[in-house]
Amino acid sequence: MKAFTADKIRNILLAGHGGSGKTALAEAMLFKSGLTERMGSTNEGSTVCDFDPEEIRRKISINSALASTVWQDTRINIIDAPGQFDFLGGMYEGIRAAESVIITVNGKDGVCAGTRKAYDLAASQNKARMLAVTCMEVENSDFYKVHTQLKTVFGPSVCPIVVPYDKNGPVEAYINLLTMKAYKYDKKGVPTEVPMPASENRIAGLRASMAEAVAETNEEFMEKFFNGEEFTHEELVKGIHDGVASGAITPLVCCANDTLSGVDMLLDAVVSMLPSPNERKLERCGGELLDYDENKPLKAFVFKTVADPFVGKISVLKIVQGKLTAGASVVNATNSETIRVGKLLKLLGKKQEEIPEAFAGDIVAVAKLEAATNDTLCAPEAVAALEPTKFPEACYFRAVNLADGGDEGKLSAAIRRLLEEDLTLKYVHNHETHQRMIGGLGDQHLDVAAAKLKSKFGMNVVMSEPKIAYREAIRKKVTIESKYKKQSGGHGQYGHVKIEFEPYDGDELLFEEKIFGGSVPKNFFPAVEKGLQEAAEHGSIGGFPVVRLKATLIDGSYHPVDSSEMAFKTAASMAFKDCMKEAQPYLLEPVDSLKVLVPDDKQGDVMSVLSKRRGSVLGMNAADNGMTELVAEAPEAELSDFALTLRQITQGLGEFTSEFARYDMLPPGTEIKS
Repeated sequence: MKAFTADKIRNILLAGHGGSGKTALAEAMLFKSGLTERMGSTNEGSTVCDFDPEEIRRKISINSALASTVWQDTRINIIDAPGQFDFLGGMYEGIRAAESVIITVNGKDGVCAGTRKAYDLAASQNKARMLAVTCMEVENSDFYKVHTQLKTVFGPSVCPIVVPYDKNGPVEAYINLLTMKAYKYDKKGVPTEVPMPASENRIAGLRASMAEAVAETNEEFMEKFFNGEEFTHEELVKGIHDGVASGAITPLVCCANDTLSGVDMLLDAVVSMLPSPNERKLERCGGELLDYDENKPLKAFVFKTVADPFVGKISVLKIVQGKLTAGASVVNATNSETIRVGKLLKLLGKKQEEIPEAFAGDIVAVAKLEAATNDTLCAPEAVAALEPTKFPEACYFRAVNLADGGDEGKLSAAIRRLLEEDLTLKYVHNHETHQRMIGGLGDQHLDVAAAKLKSKFGMNVVMSEPKIAYREAIRKKVTIESKYKKQSGGHGQYGHVKIEFEPYDGDELLFEEKIFGGSVPKNFFPAVEKGLQEAAEHGSIGGFPVVRLKATLIDGSYHPVDSSEMAFKTAASMAFKDCMKEAQPYLLEPVDSLKVLVPDDKQGDVMSVLSKRRGSVLGMNAADNGMTELVAEAPEAELSDFALTLRQITQGLGEFTSEFARYDMLPPGTEIKS
C-alpha cells in the first residue's frame, strides 16, 4: 500500500445523531472509491465499520471504527463514530485524530439533538465542519426543509454545495452549485449529466448566496463580487476551502447512501474543501504548535485502543511528526519506557493490511503495543508528551457481580481490559458497601459492557442498584459506665470504664482521656480507644459506621492481676453500645455536589426534577450555545438514575458531573437504600 504525505491526507470523522446514516455513508464512500466490492447493510450486519457482534445484534454503532480509502490520489481516513449518547466516547476518540468532521443529518428526520452535539463538539475543538444530508432516497425526505433548520440552528455559515432537484416529489437530479451542472444517477450510482432545470429560481438564489459567502473570504474576491464579475470554478473552490479553514463557511451536500447518488460529489468536496493535517495544525507540545513534518523526530499519539482476548491489544495512533516504520524502537513519553513497534497495519473495519511505513498526518494501527490510549510515542532524541484527550466522565453506576459466583479477581481483570478500550467506563471498589461498581454514560452503555464481559472474557455478570454508604451519629450527650468482669477459675478478666459521649463536628470518632489519680492506667488507654473504634464501625440503626462522635474517658478502675487490654477493650465496646441506645442516634446520608449542563429552555424542568429529588440549585452560570450550567446539591440516593432522566428531559443534550460533598441528616421517614 502506498504511503501518503500530510498534504495528500484527509482525516475525517463521521458524526451525528443515531440513525442519521453515518455508517451507511462510510459504506457508500468505500464502495464508490472502489475499496470494497459490495455495499454492506446495517440491517444485515454486513457493513465494514459495524463489525462488533454487539453492533450487529443491536444494529447500531457502539465503537468508533476506522477505514481508509483513496480518492483523486488522496488518502481519506474515515472514522465512523457512534451516534447514541451512551457511546459518546467513540466520538471523542475520533475527533482527536480528525481535522474535519462531517455531520450527517437524515433528510427525513432533520436536525436532532445529536446533530447539535456533534456540531458543537467540532466547533469547540476548532475542527473543520461539513454537513451532509443523507437518505435522500427515502420517501418524505426534504432537503430544503432540513436546509432551513440548519440555517436556523447553526447560522449563516451553512453553504449548500450539492442540492437536489425534486420539484415533482422524488429527487430527479443532483445539482453541483460550483459547476452549475445537474446529474442523474442510475441504480449503480453512475452519474449522467442532464440539462439544468429551467426557471429554478431557488437554485439561482443558492448559487448567489454561495458566491456571496466566497466573496467574504478575501478582499480580492470581495472586489470582484461587487464589480458583478462571476467567480471561476477554481476561485469558488478556493474561497470555500479558505472559508472552511476560518470557520466562516460550513459546506452542505446531499446524497443517497443506498443508491450512491451524490456520493462522488461528496468525496470531491472532501478532497478539495476540507483541510489536510498541515492546514489544520491543532496538536501542541509544551505550548508549541506542531507541524505535520515527516522529516522531524517522531511523535505519534495513541487515540484509541481495542482490547481483544484472541488477537490481543490493538493501538490506533495518529502520526503527528516524523515517520513510523515497522520494527522501530520508540519511547513512550508517558512512562519513559522504550518499546518496540511491531507490524504497522491499515484498518478497514476488522480487516487489517500490513504496511511497512507511514508518514506524519496518517493514521495507523499497531498490534500488541505496550501503550495505552492517550500515550505519546516519540523518537528517543525528542521525548515529550502530547496533551491527553479529555473524555466524558461516567455518571451512571451499577453494582456488578458474577451471576454464578466465582473468582472476583478475574472479573476485576476483565473489567480493566474493557477500561483500556473505553475511557468513559469507570470501575471502583466501594470498601464501605463491599460492592464492585462499574460506571458509564447510561444503561445501554453498561448493558453493552456486560455483554462484552460475557462474549470476550466468559464473565456472566448481573448488575444491581448500588447501596448507599450511610453513616450514624448521636443527638445528645450521655455518660456511660461499663464494667466487664469475668471469673472462671484461675486468671480472670476485669475492665471498668466511665466514658462521656457527645456530638462534635469531625467526621471520625475522636477519643480523649481525662483520668485523674491513675484510676485507669495509661497503658490501657489504647485498648479503650481500639474498643470504641471497632464498635463504631457498626451503629445501632442499620449497622452503619458512627461518625461525629467524641468519646472522653473520665473514670474507671482496674484490678492489678485480672485487668488486661482485652478486658478494657471489651468494656469500652459495651459502653459504646449502651451509648447508642441512649444518645438518640440518627442517620446521615451522603450529599453530592453537581454541575448540570442543560439547554436554556429546559432549566425549569431540570430544576423541578432536582427539587423532587430533595436537591437544591445553588447557582447558575451561562454557557455557550444556548446552554446553562446549574450548580446544585442532591442526596446521592436520589441520583442513581438521574443521568437517564436528564437525558430524557433534554433529548440527550444535558450532561452532568458529580462529586461527594458532605453528609447530611436523613429526613425522618425517608426510605433507606442499602
